[in-house]
Amino acid sequence: MQKHLFYGIIIPMNKQVNSAEIIEQLNEKLVMQEDKILCLEQQNAELDAKLKWYEEQYRLSRQKQFGASSEKTTPEQINLFNEAEDSANPKLEEPALETITYQRHKKQAGQREDKLKDLPVEVIEYRLEEHEQVCPCCQGKLHEMSTQVRQEIKVIPAQVKLVKHVQYIYACRQCEQEQDKTPIIKAEMPNPILPGSLASPSIVAYIMDQKYTNSMPLYRQEQLLSRLGIELSRQTMANWVLNAADPWLKIIYDRMHEQLLMRDILHADETILQVLKEPGRAAESKSYMWLYRTGREGPPIVLYEYQTTRASKHPDKFLSGFKGYLQTDGYSGYGKLTGIILVGCWAHARRKFTEALKALPAAHKDKPVAASIGLDYCNRLFTIEKQIKDMPDHERYEKRQKFSKPLLDEFYAWLQRQRQLTIPKSAFGQAITYCLNQWNNLNSYLLDGRLEIDNNRAERSIKPFVIGRKNFLFSNTPRGARGSAIIYSIIETAKENNLKPYNYLVHLFEQLPNIDINDPVVVESLMPWSDTLPEQCRMPHENDITASVS
Repeated sequence: MQKHLFYGIIIPMNKQVNSAEIIEQLNEKLVMQEDKILCLEQQNAELDAKLKWYEEQYRLSRQKQFGASSEKTTPEQINLFNEAEDSANPKLEEPALETITYQRHKKQAGQREDKLKDLPVEVIEYRLEEHEQVCPCCQGKLHEMSTQVRQEIKVIPAQVKLVKHVQYIYACRQCEQEQDKTPIIKAEMPNPILPGSLASPSIVAYIMDQKYTNSMPLYRQEQLLSRLGIELSRQTMANWVLNAADPWLKIIYDRMHEQLLMRDILHADETILQVLKEPGRAAESKSYMWLYRTGREGPPIVLYEYQTTRASKHPDKFLSGFKGYLQTDGYSGYGKLTGIILVGCWAHARRKFTEALKALPAAHKDKPVAASIGLDYCNRLFTIEKQIKDMPDHERYEKRQKFSKPLLDEFYAWLQRQRQLTIPKSAFGQAITYCLNQWNNLNSYLLDGRLEIDNNRAERSIKPFVIGRKNFLFSNTPRGARGSAIIYSIIETAKENNLKPYNYLVHLFEQLPNIDINDPVVVESLMPWSDTLPEQCRMPHENDITASVS
């Protein structure tokens, strides 16, 4: 039987053609083809989105590996969009005429002397011998006409010496002869920091300062001390450090913890730490170093705490009793804490848009893409903060309500529109998602003039630990991790209070074994913010520093 192919439909030649049946079959074929086309288009769009995502990740990884890490943007980028609506200076009235001025720092006379005035001075004089003070022309006697002075900075490397503490013991001759008991009187001698060891306050402070301030691991200190003529193993140094941290430095740490919980504005952050010998855990397991610190008010306090996980139970326990504002980077674990108001970090939000721009192909980076507009909104918020940073808290609050809140409302509407047009998994889509998910927390800084727009204060405080971790890589035991947390807390709080870490540690190790540690008044006199600390613990006054560099 002969057959005829009609638009993909097989029709026998001897069969009468039914046009309605053919049209129905054609429609079915057409629907199937359209469905197939739609399916292929959807698959193509998904593959294209995946390809773009992988390309973004590749460009971001190359940028992180070889590009600049700074997130600063140039003034041209800040004012690229919405120039007519760019934030004005809230302090100034609108001027009738614009005046452009240019300032240049000029070297001032006596600047070098100001920088050197706190250093001890050693004078070396060069004179002619008596028989050399003869004029080469007339053979007359020479006299001192003037002097010529050259100044040099001399460095005295670390020196090691053995100190013997000799305690004299006294008895009464008469009592020895006439009495049954003879009183024994000992001359006063300070208690050692670690009884039975060779450790002095200075060497323990030196080892801690080198490791936790200068990020020098113990094995390198072992080599350094060997070159200075003393063989001191890293195991011995580790024992000294841990036994000095707890109990002695922990006394200061616990008092700082009490003071921290009394504040109503705190910052928090966390970073990973590897601890090799944790019970029941593999050596490769991730542990965490948590950071808590005060805000812009009062004497600064910086505290580290080691924990095995990133669970919310750890900050919940450490901050037990705290009520107020807690500024973080957006980690969801902080959202489970009770009795606090979370404050977001606009630096993290801005970083997302910066990464979205870095992920663009080179040909698109100089074009006015949507990610640039999002970055511009963030930069304008930071511009307002820069202009009001020196204002009193209540004025800062008012200026934010006047300038920042309308800008945030505009930004929110823009984010809502862009979400409908953007692939969620793209770098730009992730920036939008982060802002919208964190929106309430990101707006919380408007609630109080004391709050800050970002959590950079906490990030700056955790950075010394991150730098140190790159050198010593891991902690051997949980005890070592806890000891490191205590020492970092003391040193970073000392630095924040304008103290010299080494001198302050020496002072603590000299005083703590010889005071009543149960007397809160005595302990308070040793805190980093105490006015009774000796002058050698303090850095030069800020006024002196400002004068020397102005």
